[in-house]
Amino acid sequence: MTDFAQTEIERRLSLYQVFLKLYEHHSSLLDEILQQENLSQPLFKKMKLCYVHGVVDTNTVYLMTNLCDNQTQSLRQPQRIWTIGRNRNSGICIADNYMSRRHAAIQYINDQGFYFIDFNSTNGSFVNGDRAFGLIKLKDGDRIRVGNMNFDFFMTSTHRMLPSVAMELLMHLVHRKSDTQAEILTCLRDRQKPLIEKQNDNLKILRNSGLVDKFEDWYDNFSSEQKSEILDRFFSRQKPYNPSEKIGN
Repeated sequence: MTDFAQTEIERRLSLYQVFLKLYEHHSSLLDEILQQENLSQPLFKKMKLCYVHGVVDTNTVYLMTNLCDNQTQSLRQPQRIWTIGRNRNSGICIADNYMSRRHAAIQYINDQGFYFIDFNSTNGSFVNGDRAFGLIKLKDGDRIRVGNMNFDFFMTSTHRMLPSVAMELLMHLVHRKSDTQAEILTCLRDRQKPLIEKQNDNLKILRNSGLVDKFEDWYDNFSSEQKSEILDRFFSRQKPYNPSEKIGN
């Protein structure tokens, strides 16, 4: 019985050592296994997915990440070097006792891309499960571990200009001020400007021709309803004006 207990203890110690080595060199694999096995458990549903996203937009380069202050932030750095560590002055400060004060950094090199470098930290850094030594060029989807923190690295590689949204869809994107009023989108208001400008040009031509002066003499003798109908016909141009047509009832 004693020999059996001793053998069982040795077996468990051996498995524990294997687990430690596996976690040290392939922590991302273990994290994925645990996520799949415990996906239905409430604890794992609340797990925060950490990431760093490298963005290159023309001449502007910055990082988007949720590692700082538990919220997504845009991090811009003039030298394009984002330090990672326990130090409060680090670009990405992570409160982790297993992380060195100046642990690592992500650097962008023109025309080459983003790189990861470990500053000879005590517990090291790992990229896709491999210990990080020297400059390591990062790829979209790389898994990085610093201290006890694991995060995914993403970066933009291409840009696309999307087509304009159809007019019938724009009509659904209306910001309502009240139950009876709505604020039409700016682009819809802009479409009405050429029509207004054209109307102003037409009025200028008519005034120069002298027809407006004659029309004003007739206009004074009309009722308010007749004046309203004349103006509506003039601006809408829905039907040509016929002098012989009677106005009003």
